Amino acid sequence: QVQLVESGGGLVQPGGSLRLSCAASGSRFSINVMGWYRQAPGKQRELVAATNSGGSTNYADSVKGRFTMYRDNAKNTVTLQMNSLKPEDTAVYYCKVIVTISGYTYQYWGQGTQVTVSS
Repeated sequence: QVQLVESGGGLVQPGGSLRLSCAASGSRFSINVMGWYRQAPGKQRELVAATNSGGSTNYADSVKGRFTMYRDNAKNTVTLQMNSLKPEDTAVYYCKVIVTISGYTYQYWGQGTQVTVSS
């Protein structure tokens, strides 16, 4: 079992910045993929950014150049730095992790954190 704790989010004006953090905890797991997804009202959940065990990070085209994700392997955390935020970035942001435990692969989601970009 793996637990995800998210922090950050809130209300910000267009052009502003926010930082989201996610920490994974549990026992005897290795992280394969860790990242952030988001879901806006009436839309499907979509990838924002995710990093694999090799250290490669994949970003959605809509956030490239504005968002940067950092991963701390020692602490099992990822931090999403969001700059130049736009109203269309408004969504609930979810942390997701894919792990291996005793040879089996599992995925876990965080509870979600609201990001609202509005003047």
